[in-house]
Amino acid sequence: MQVIIVGAGKLAKELLGSLELDTRYQVVSWDERAADDGQAIVVHAGSGRELAAVSTFCVETRSPLIELSTGSAVEDGEFAFPVVLCPNTNILMLKFMAMLEASGPLFRGYKIELVESHQASKTSVPGTAVSMAHSLGLAPEAIQSVRKPSVQHDTLHIPENQLARHAFHRIRIEDGACSVQMETRVYGDTPYANGVARIVEAVHAHPLESRVYPVMEFITKGWL
Repeated sequence: MQVIIVGAGKLAKELLGSLELDTRYQVVSWDERAADDGQAIVVHAGSGRELAAVSTFCVETRSPLIELSTGSAVEDGEFAFPVVLCPNTNILMLKFMAMLEASGPLFRGYKIELVESHQASKTSVPGTAVSMAHSLGLAPEAIQSVRKPSVQHDTLHIPENQLARHAFHRIRIEDGACSVQMETRVYGDTPYANGVARIVEAVHAHPLESRVYPVMEFITKGWL
């Protein structure tokens, strides 16, 4: 089965170069796809420019779409094929987020601080942080975003060799006398590629309806 990577940016190139799947799959770019090979699994990691053509392809070939881009136009649409929304593809992070989603309401009414940091080149919406904020009852505007390398290194203690590619989140909950702090760190590229590979395998292993699936549903169903 073809696994078609759509996009021309950094993430798409990383997936084309490092996505490790067994011999059942052939990883190709959107331009290299074989349109007459029947059903494929399409992974969209682009700006959205190709989405109309991707949607037509998925309808014609009955192919599921894995959406990696945050704020994509597919988030609120209705489709004649399965769509899996993945604002994050690190499986451990997704399980942490599932824990927050289940337990977040316990902390309503406390003082909560949410800090996120990514490489300075990141300009898109910090989807993981927004999801965490939602689970904790925070408005997205309350998220503290850090993009300055000197602050990332000196204050958040991101190693210098990881400043160009990292994801950091810190949650602090306090009531004055007591405080609880949770912190996540993801460095490098491999955790994302490994996660995408596992999501591809889960999509292939389970019959999906023609609707939008938040990837968190795969976590709660035990598919990941």
